[in-house]
Formats: sequence, structure tokens, C-alpha cells
Amino acid sequence: MDLNIFLIQFLNGIQYGLLLFLVASGLTLIFGIMGIINLAHGSFYMVGAYLAFAFTRATGNLGLAILLGLAAAVVLGLVLERALIRVLYQRDHLYQVLLTYGLILVFEELRSVLFGNDVHGVPIPQWLSYSIPLTDTLSYPVYRVAISGVCVALVAGMYYLINRTRLGMMIRAGASNREMVQSLGINIKLIYTAVFALGVALAAFAGMIAAPIASVFPGMGNQILIISFVVVVIGGIGSITGTLLSALLIGLADTFGQVLLPELAGMTVYLVMALMLLWRPQGMFRKSA
Repeated sequence: MDLNIFLIQFLNGIQYGLLLFLVASGLTLIFGIMGIINLAHGSFYMVGAYLAFAFTRATGNLGLAILLGLAAAVVLGLVLERALIRVLYQRDHLYQVLLTYGLILVFEELRSVLFGNDVHGVPIPQWLSYSIPLTDTLSYPVYRVAISGVCVALVAGMYYLINRTRLGMMIRAGASNREMVQSLGINIKLIYTAVFALGVALAAFAGMIAAPIASVFPGMGNQILIISFVVVVIGGIGSITGTLLSALLIGLADTFGQVLLPELAGMTVYLVMALMLLWRPQGMFRKSA
């Protein structure tokens, strides 16, 4: 592998890792703070991709489609938390698994009814549809660079929210001792609603920005869910910092694995997870950070 190919694969791995972080961070927040095992989280990624497809087809503008899709995703998160998720807080994890698995079936059926089972494409905006030349024969798409830049901005925003704001302080406190937070007069249910809506919005946004390069197809939520759980397990449940580092690690491992070890491409991320858990069974970080 020459230097140019290495650079392209490295950039692809970082971009994929940052995209994984958006999905997995919502997953680890929902479980680490609310104690909810959300098997439907990958479906929110799929919902975001299909919203991008539908709104882009209707408006002809991906940026506007993303804004409309984000608003719809937040509303979806608020409705689901208040109508369904809220009843699971004091229930056994089995109830959570059954209900969220049921949501997967519901979302898949709705997708089939509304959009069919075909593969759809979302066009890249014209002003982002060119490439940066690296050599005489190799170039790198500007849209992928834009995705990475947006993800980095969101990473910084989430770090600031969790570690530097009053809401972040309450979120971290709620993750450590929800009873104590309630005794201080803080509305923990409202915080849970906000966290769940944020998790849904992050996953949906990841699906929206990934749609132009990954296509929109049935079952895409299940694929991202499995990898996201791997990221959460390696990073440490409830840890944003661990999730970021783990997502970048998995993104690079998967990207380079497909190039260097194509016969083991489907196993690469799981081998990384196995080795990491042998070293640190609790994950990179134990609690929110």
C-alpha cells in the first residue's frame, strides 16, 4: 500500500468513525443515563436516511431536507419517550428488549409501506460534488471532508454540552445517582426526555448525512446497530470520550481491514472488540466522561 492509498483509507476510516460516533453516542447516552437497552436505535439511523431521501425529493435541497428531518426526528424522539419509553424506567431489561425490538418491526413495516423495498439514492449537493486532487490519479470527495468537519463540530458541541453546561451537569448527575437528583428538585423525567430526543436526533442526523454516499436501503439500521453496540462496549457504557475513541478505532479497523485482510473483513471489528475486552473488560472508560 503506497502513501496515497494509505492516506485515502485513513481519511475514510476517520470519516466512518466520526459517523459511528454520532450513532453510538446516542446509544450510550440512552443506556448510560436512562438505563434503557434500545434495540431500535439503528432504526432511527434508517429513519433519518429515508427522511433525507423523502425531503430531498420534495424540496430538491439536501440542506433543507436535513433541517426538516432533524425537526421530525426530535418530535419522534419526544413522542416515543413520553408514550412508550417512559414506562420502562423501572422495568426489567427484558421488557426494554421486547418493546424496542417491537419498534424495529414497526419501523421496518412502515418503511416498506411508505417507500417499498428498493434501494434509493440521495444526490450530493452540486457545490459539494467535486473532489480534491491528491495526486495526478487520485482525488478525495469534498462531501466526505464536509461530513468529517460537521461530525467534528458536533463532537466539540457534545463535549461542551456534557462537561461545561448546567444541563450537562444534571445529565452527568442523573447518570450517577438519579434519586439524589430528584431529591434536589430537578425534573429528572424532563432530562430523560431531552436525552432520548437528543439520541434519536443524533442517529437520524447520521443517517441523513450518510445517505448520499451509502444509499438508502432496507435493513440499513440493523447493520449500524450492531457496529454501534461494538463501539459502546469497547468505549465503556455511558462514556462519551470512550465512545469517540472507540468509534475512531473501529472506523479505521474496518476500513483498513477491508483493504489489507479482505477475507476477514467481516470479522475485523469483532476481533478488535475481543482483544480490547481481554485487555479491559469494562471498556476504555467506566463512566461518563
